[in-house]
Amino acid sequence: MSGVIPTLIVGGYLGAGKTTLVNHLLRHTGGRRIAVMVNDFGELTIDADLIEGAEGSVLALAGGCVCCSFGSDLLGALQDVLQRQPPPDLILIETSGVALPAAVARSARLLPGLSIDGIVLMLDAETVRQRSADPYVGDLVRQQLLDADLLILNKTELCTPTALAELDAWLPSMTTAGTPVVPANQARVPPELVLGFHADWAANPQGTNGDALARWAAQPITPPITPPIAAAADRFVNELLELTAPLDPQQLLAALTAPDAGVVRAKGWLTDLAGQRHLLQQVGRRIELLPLAPDAGPAGADRLLVIGLAGVYRCGQLLLNR
Repeated sequence: MSGVIPTLIVGGYLGAGKTTLVNHLLRHTGGRRIAVMVNDFGELTIDADLIEGAEGSVLALAGGCVCCSFGSDLLGALQDVLQRQPPPDLILIETSGVALPAAVARSARLLPGLSIDGIVLMLDAETVRQRSADPYVGDLVRQQLLDADLLILNKTELCTPTALAELDAWLPSMTTAGTPVVPANQARVPPELVLGFHADWAANPQGTNGDALARWAAQPITPPITPPIAAAADRFVNELLELTAPLDPQQLLAALTAPDAGVVRAKGWLTDLAGQRHLLQQVGRRIELLPLAPDAGPAGADRLLVIGLAGVYRCGQLLLNR
C-alpha cells in the first residue's frame, strides 16, 4: 500500500471556523507536506505569513505545503496534486459550508492513490442548534452532522455552561452513534487529532508523539481567551499499546469503536491471526485496515498510538479484557 496518500475531509456550515482550523493546522504540520484544497481562495484566507509564492491557481506555503482551488473540478485538481513531486504527505479537502462532506468523500474515492481518513466537521457551538432547525438549511446541517466521523465543537467560549450542557445532551440525538465530540475555541485542537501522526513515530514513539499533546498544550493562546479553555493535557490522553501477539482485527475494531472507549484518533500496525500485517487508521468513528506487503511497515513489534478523551478513554482496558 505504499504511495497511498491519506486524505481528510473538513466540513461544516458557514462560519463554523474552517478557515481558522486550516490556518492552525498549517502552523503545526510537524514537517509534513500538506496539500490544502478548497472551493476557491475567496472562501479560505491563508494567513499571509504562511504564503511563500503563487503559481497559477496554486499557493506555495511554508514547509512544502500547497493550497489550490478546485471549484467544481475536484477530481481534476486531485489528479494534479497526485502528480506533484515530491507528493504531499496528506491531502486536506476543505468543503464549502453548504456542501455535504460525504458526497465529496465519495468523489475522492474514485481516484486510486488516495485513502480517505475520515470526515472532520466543524460546529459553531453558539448557533448549530438554531441552524439545524432552520426551515431552509436545517436539513443540510442535520445531514452534515450525520456524515461526520469526528466533531469539533468550536466557539465554546461564546456559550454559557448551561448552554454547553444542553448542547452536550442534544448532539448524540443528531449524530451517528459513537461520533466523538472535541470542544475547542478559536479552532485550537491538538494538530495530531486531525493530521494524524508522524511517519516515523513507530521507530521512536515517545520522542515523536508521546508528548505531542503536552507540547501543544504549552503553546500560548493569542489573543488570550476569557474564560480560558481547559489545557489539552486536561482534555486528552494518549496511550501507546504494544501488541505482542497476533490478534483478531474484529476484536480490536470493536474495542476502538466501543461507545465507552473514548477514542478520538488511532494509528498503528497489527498482525492478524493468519499472519497478515495491517496498517490501522482511525478518525473518530471511521476506522480502516489496510493490508501490507510482507516487507512494508516498520520493523519490530506491532503497536498502536491512541488519543482519547480524558475521563472517558478506556480502550487499553477493553483490549486487556478481551
